[in-house]
Amino acid sequence: MSPRVGFVIGGVQKGGTTALAEFLSAHPDLVLPAVKEAHVFDDPRFDDRWDAVELDRRYARHFPEGRRAAALYGDATPIYMLHPTLIARIARYNPAMKWVLILRHPVERAVSHYRMERARGTDRWPFWAAVLLERWRLRGERRLDLSPGSPLRRFSYRLRGDYAAQLDMIHAYFPPAQVLIIKNRALADYPEETLRSVHGFLGVEQNAEARFDRVFQGDYPRLKPGGARWRLMCWLMRRELECARKRYGITWP
Repeated sequence: MSPRVGFVIGGVQKGGTTALAEFLSAHPDLVLPAVKEAHVFDDPRFDDRWDAVELDRRYARHFPEGRRAAALYGDATPIYMLHPTLIARIARYNPAMKWVLILRHPVERAVSHYRMERARGTDRWPFWAAVLLERWRLRGERRLDLSPGSPLRRFSYRLRGDYAAQLDMIHAYFPPAQVLIIKNRALADYPEETLRSVHGFLGVEQNAEARFDRVFQGDYPRLKPGGARWRLMCWLMRRELECARKRYGITWP
């Protein structure tokens, strides 16, 4: 029996995964968790001895009952693309997994991420201090601390925007044909065309009754593109921006 889950919205946090998951959930042939993020492969209690049957059992409680057997099941947990251990777990579970990655300008993403953590009260440093201290705060991230309040989950402002490194890790296990990259601005401005490409990638027909109500979340203050602070942040993230451009052709207006 094939693994139950056939695709993941595997990233990126604060990139529009909520909107994308909601749009896809409206398709009659696609099923996503009732509470969006299943967090199966990044569960701190994950046991690498679990096989596909056990993982499907753990997934079962996240999906609504009564959907037809031919439906394609997915997961929308954006941290999955962040660490090679998580990607390797997914590859062992389902080598044919399809990855849908919705990316946002790394600077916009980092600012939005910081504002979210600030609003939660989990980060009390000013923005620039938090950005400059990130490497020190994540110095042990390779040990993969996935506890609920871990620095990797909370303070990975720049790390999550290093798209080239994350795509390198995904392509180490999955061929390019199983990875679709879209941009959050395309989903916001051209939802019908963008969803058509996602549906085609997943092998389902376009949903003729689809509605595209705006569901993008977050009303946090943003850096003004082109402003002095924006340019400084782009300079700090110049390596991430340049690597994404050179290796994967990912550019931003």
